[in-house]
Amino acid sequence: MLYHKTFRHKSSQTWVVFIHGAGGSNVVWFRQLREFKKHFNVLLVDLRGHGKSKKEYTQEEIYKFDEIALDVIKTMDHLQVQKAHLVGISLGCIVIRAMDKLAPGRAESIILGGAVIQFNSRIKVLLNVAKLLNSIIPYMWLYRINAWILIPYKKDIESRKLFIKEAVRLGEKEFRKWLRMSSEIKLNLQEFLMKEASAPVLYIMGDRDHMFLPMVSNLVKQHFNSRLEVISNSGHVCNIDQPDIFNEHSIRFIKSISG
Repeated sequence: MLYHKTFRHKSSQTWVVFIHGAGGSNVVWFRQLREFKKHFNVLLVDLRGHGKSKKEYTQEEIYKFDEIALDVIKTMDHLQVQKAHLVGISLGCIVIRAMDKLAPGRAESIILGGAVIQFNSRIKVLLNVAKLLNSIIPYMWLYRINAWILIPYKKDIESRKLFIKEAVRLGEKEFRKWLRMSSEIKLNLQEFLMKEASAPVLYIMGDRDHMFLPMVSNLVKQHFNSRLEVISNSGHVCNIDQPDIFNEHSIRFIKSISG
């Protein structure tokens, strides 16, 4: 069972499940929790190998996105949460799309922040270099380089520091497992580009998310069930860079679906 925390609302029947990205933990949602639990029931999880779920899985275990997604679904089942609004950041967005593939209808809506939806040529080069160097140089060097590429601006220094801090907690062996999943990530993304989610989707992107915003903008034009909100003065980790605006867009969207 994944490590998880629940925050139950006195009257609301609506659940919101938060999914962090690779190298993170439920801590990345600290700027969402206070506001969301005013309106909804909230479930925070640590994905396998991350945070306090780390001890539950063997060092030899190889990850698959479907297995990671199934972990979250099983946690929802354990808590008898039949339906929920799913909120993800970065690679957590792929976990959410995998959940929706495995259990269509469980998501009432999907909110994807700093969404990773496609590998462009720069990302492919970055992954290939990381795979080539991962047995030669310390993994934290690779992670710091990734952090600087994804979050290059001085204004986003807090997000970058948190990104790196969580990677330290992740550890080298878990990092290498996620790196080995890059081919599977690519295949999942190709499928998700072709097939829309079973629930309405809101993409929330920072205007400085130079790596992924252009691709999301193009995707939303092709998908009937999706919309995009761009947050000014924000980078890839938009829920930390501009939490008030992220929360406002997300809560309004959820309430528009829940009624």
